[in-house]
Amino acid sequence: MEFHGGPAEHALSRLSWRPMTAADLDTVAAIAAVGFPDHFEGRDCFENRLTLNPSGCFVLAGEGGSPRGYLVAYPWTANAAPALNTLIETIPDDASVMYLHDLALAPAVRGGGWSRPIVERLAQEAGAAGWPALTLVAVNDAAPFWERHGFEGVDPPGMADKLAGYGAGARYMVRRLKA
Repeated sequence: MEFHGGPAEHALSRLSWRPMTAADLDTVAAIAAVGFPDHFEGRDCFENRLTLNPSGCFVLAGEGGSPRGYLVAYPWTANAAPALNTLIETIPDDASVMYLHDLALAPAVRGGGWSRPIVERLAQEAGAAGWPALTLVAVNDAAPFWERHGFEGVDPPGMADKLAGYGAGARYMVRRLKA
């Protein structure tokens, strides 16, 4: 890989976030397997989320290139988290927050500031749509990362049991939004 203005760096600078499509799903699943080896979710899970809420699914890619990252979000129930690697039939009738299911970047683009634009876009769009908060489950000791994106850890009653499948140290986090 070349640095300091070479072709590889120039190609990375042309990356941008765009809506996810079905053609992206194989690469999204591969990025997830690298980013979350202890929290497996199959391609069918990502396909399910894309079908449920296409407006909350994005990939980081260059023009005509394969995804280098992804974000998946959908309406969900406050103080709850869906089980990992499960298919969801419908958005819950009592959905009251926008749940940020997953954000992952391929190793080659980590540390490049790519997460902030898509998290801010999601927050802006969710707030404009009337959602009062973004929520997520931080895994792999990622709570400090999410705190830098405006999330704070909360411990609603019964949440510890719901987080058991997410591994040790999983934290439920909330970012309040302004309409």
